[in-house]
Order: sequence, then C-alpha cells, then structure tokens
Amino acid sequence: MNIKYISSAALAASIFFSSCESLDYAPGNQLSESTFWQTEDHARQAAIGLYSAMKQNWCFGMEFTFDMCSDIADGVSPWADISRGTSFASNSSGVQNHWQYLYELVHRANTVIRNVESMPISRETIGMVTGEAKFLRAMAYFRMLNCWGGVPYYDESCDINKEFANLDSPRCSEDDLRAHIIDDLDYAVENLPVAWADQDLGRATKGAALALRGKVFLFNRQWEEAIADFEDVVYNISANFGYSLHPDYNELFRLYNGKHSPEMIFSIQSIDGNTAGYALDIVSYFGNKSTMRLIAGNQIVPSVTLADMYENLDGSAFDWDSVFPGFSNGDSDTRREYMCVAIDQGSTVVTSTLKCDTTKVMDAYRLRDPRLCLNIITPYSHYLGTDAGSVPMDKQFVLADPSQGGAPMEAMAFIRNSQGWNSYFWRKWIPTGNLDGYWGEYNRTPYEFPLIRLADVILMLAEAYNETGKTDLAVQEVNKIRERAGMPGLNSGAAWLNVGSKEDMTERIRKERAMELAGEGQRYWDLRRWGILKESVKDATDIFGDLMYTRAYQERHELWPIPLVELERNPNLTQNPGW
Repeated sequence: MNIKYISSAALAASIFFSSCESLDYAPGNQLSESTFWQTEDHARQAAIGLYSAMKQNWCFGMEFTFDMCSDIADGVSPWADISRGTSFASNSSGVQNHWQYLYELVHRANTVIRNVESMPISRETIGMVTGEAKFLRAMAYFRMLNCWGGVPYYDESCDINKEFANLDSPRCSEDDLRAHIIDDLDYAVENLPVAWADQDLGRATKGAALALRGKVFLFNRQWEEAIADFEDVVYNISANFGYSLHPDYNELFRLYNGKHSPEMIFSIQSIDGNTAGYALDIVSYFGNKSTMRLIAGNQIVPSVTLADMYENLDGSAFDWDSVFPGFSNGDSDTRREYMCVAIDQGSTVVTSTLKCDTTKVMDAYRLRDPRLCLNIITPYSHYLGTDAGSVPMDKQFVLADPSQGGAPMEAMAFIRNSQGWNSYFWRKWIPTGNLDGYWGEYNRTPYEFPLIRLADVILMLAEAYNETGKTDLAVQEVNKIRERAGMPGLNSGAAWLNVGSKEDMTERIRKERAMELAGEGQRYWDLRRWGILKESVKDATDIFGDLMYTRAYQERHELWPIPLVELERNPNLTQNPGW
C-alpha cells in the first residue's frame, strides 16, 4: 500500500496537528505527539482529525461520481476506465487511489483507537472517541469489501509508526472482513451518542452506526438483521433520533452556511464557498460551462436512462411515443426535427423554432415526477448561472440545430456542453448564480452532502421487508418517499400503481432508489449487489440516440482488481479472478 511510504512523523502530523474547532475547518497548532493524548480536548481533536481523512476526494469526498459507473449517468472523469469497462485494469489510477486513501483512514483510526484507550480521561469520552474511530474504520473496510472482496485486515494492534515498511498481511476472507466490520459497528452503536452538541455537528452518531450496520446486513442479504437496525432508525426504537424527511426535496440538496436537515444521518459538512473553510468539489464534475466560470463543464451528466425512468404525474410510465409518435424507433434525424431549434451566431436568441414545439418538449419533462426537473436541467428550461465573471445570469438549455449556424456559448444566453454531447445537465447539487455572494469558487460547492440519509434508509427497509414477504410494509415505506416527491402512492387507486407481487415490488424499489438518490453515488453499488450490473451495461447515447461512447462488461468487473503496485509491494497479496 502507498501508506507504507508515509513517514511516521507525517502520519502523526496528519492527526495530531489538525487541532480542529469544528468539523469543517480550523488552522493547525503546535502540539507534538509526546505532549498529546493527555486531555479531553486532545481526544476530541484526534477524533475530528479522522474526518479530514474521510473527506478526502479519493476516500469518500467524491461519492457522487460513482453514478457514472452505473446506468443513470455518463461521464469522462474520474472513473472512465471503470465506467466504460474497456481499459479497466490493475494499474488504474482511480483504483489505486481509492485503495490508498481508504487504508489511510483505517490507519488513522487505528492510531486513535490504540492511543485513546490509555488516556487519563473519562471512560465515557474514551468510548465515544473509540466508537467514532471504529465507525469510520468500518466504513472504510465496508467500501473495500464492496470493491475488492477480502483485503488485508489491520486493526489497532498494527502501529503504523513502527510497521509502515512491513505491511504484508495476506487477504482475509470476505466473511472474516464482514465480521470485523460488524464488530466495529456493534461497538459504535453501544458507545456513540444519539447526538452531539451543535459545534460537533457531523460527527458519527448511534443512528449513523445503526444505519451503516443495517446496510452491511442488507448487502449480505441478512434481511431480519437489517430490518431490526433500519426500524430502530426510522421508528426511534432504542432512542429518539429525531430523523425526518426534509419537506422540500430541492432544498435538501442546497443546505449551506450552517443549514442542516434532520434527514441527514451522516453527512459531509461543507462551509464557505470561497477561499476558507471546507467544501466538496461537486461542481467540477456535475456543473456546466455556465456554472461560476467552470473551465471544463459536465464531466458527468445524467443519462437518458435516468431521465426516462421518471413517471408521469399520475404515476403511469412515461413513453416518448405518447409525445411524439414514432420517436422511440425513429432515427436521430427524426428526433432532431422534433426537438431542435435555430439560434443566432452570437448565442443570444432563438431565431426559429423550426419544426420544434418547445412547449410540448418542455411539457414532456415538467408534467412528470417533480424530481426529474429538480435533478436534471432539461431542454428549454432555464438555469441561473453566471456570466464570464461571477455575476448571476439567466441561461437556457436549447438543443441547437448545428446546420443553422449558431452554437450555444456559456458567456451568452445558452448553456454549452463542453463534451460536445447533446446530453442532459445536472441541476441537483449545482448552485444557482453565486448564492447571493456566498459562493465564489467553482471547485468549492458549499452544500451538505449525505453519505447516509433517511430516505435511503427507508428504501433499504422497504427492500428488506419485501425480501421477507412483508410487501405491504414495503409499500408503506416507499409511499413515504413518493409522497414527499409529490407522486401518488403505490396501491392508491389507478391500475398502474398496483403492486402485483414481490417481484413487481422489487422492480419498483430499485427504480425508486435510482430516481430518489440520483447524483449521490448509490446506484453502482446497488446494481452490483443486486447482481444486475451486467444487464445494466449499455452504450452511452444522447437525447437523440446518437452514440457518445461505448461500454463493455466482463465477469471480472464484478470485483475490482487489486492495484498492481500493491501486489508488487506485498508478496502475500493475491489478485482477483480474471485480472
């Protein structure tokens, strides 16, 4: 592992010199390891230092990007090799980086667990800080389990300061690794508080540990165990957790400047969209060229598959042929006639609608599940971006017929696709204007990002209910999500809303998770655990059906390859099948 080459002094500095007064940002101080591990405040600082490692891009700071590895998003970075399946190999930089940063989080957690135990502080504080470290260690190992299967397991008995040059353990089995993860989460559930004081918002809680443990059980098809944990979180069985669905789906993904939602169970806190504080870099991947002077926009875009999933407002399935007869089987030229307009050379106005009824096109999107237009910028809708500087400026997404001469330009009235695709754009997570001056750096998106939120847990509970024959309870849970979205509930009257069987409900849950959690990075892991990754892989096409790029699938893609550099460093490692 690359972690070998991090010196003990550097590792100590990464933990002990990050004296944080909040989970978001604080300057370093002059503490040294010899004077550390003495006070309650030191324990708090050590724990909070773990979150800095967790937030790193190649750890959990780019969770949203994993959607491009699934059927609901297309993209060019950062997982192009995995997404396309064409050059996915053991020397992939993304695969190597994820391995390295996950293990860095593990070793930081181990350092905290080992040292905090003998501190001259209260046993309650020791238990809570150890619980945080074990929660984050479990989170890291659970991701490794999903990526690679069994991996070398290092606990707090491994002192990275002494052993960083000799980390050569063989891979443990998947069952053994899962057992270690559950042990850590058992401890976290028992020792973490239900809530922290306001200044510690974002630290792991008992509810977060229950939700993650339930997810580990769910992924292993331990339905009853998963139900017990999810019910505890949803129905406040062991404690009053206080979680609730945010009433406004759109606002949930626009929480900044200290705003927080009770839907967030475990989230990455962001603060300040300028030059201080901490904020995730979502816009660099999801933003368009009109988003705060973004240099290279739409690295990742919503797929046509995702857009077409969203139902009509009455809950019936959407069909393009009901809007434009023959659209589904028509060629791209026919589709362009239905949907393209002409714009001027200066990219300032629509000069002709040609054969396009723009109102009809807009209605094809806005008369559907409201989450569609909240998650995706659809043709002929507007988006408040900025001009060539950072002044808010209204932009429109048009499908411009290139034969008419004009092309969209981000500095003017229309949104430009920097990949040259006729694809959709993300609206979810993308700030509007400059947030009244709060936001000034495109690579610092100042929104709270959920790693676990209540809607996700509710849908996982529904899945576990359905798998144990409690389909009526599954319907009840899914309808909570649909009601918040403004959609009619299942089994609420119309024939197309009826749930006919367990298998029917399975498909509805899977679709609901895609529509609800789009842009949050959950879909790829769902497809793999459901065993349907293969059938989901198809070429990426644009709104007109034209090819953007090809995708491939091989059986070996079900597990990532062990990074080549790690095989060279550790002679006891073995490679996954097919690699």
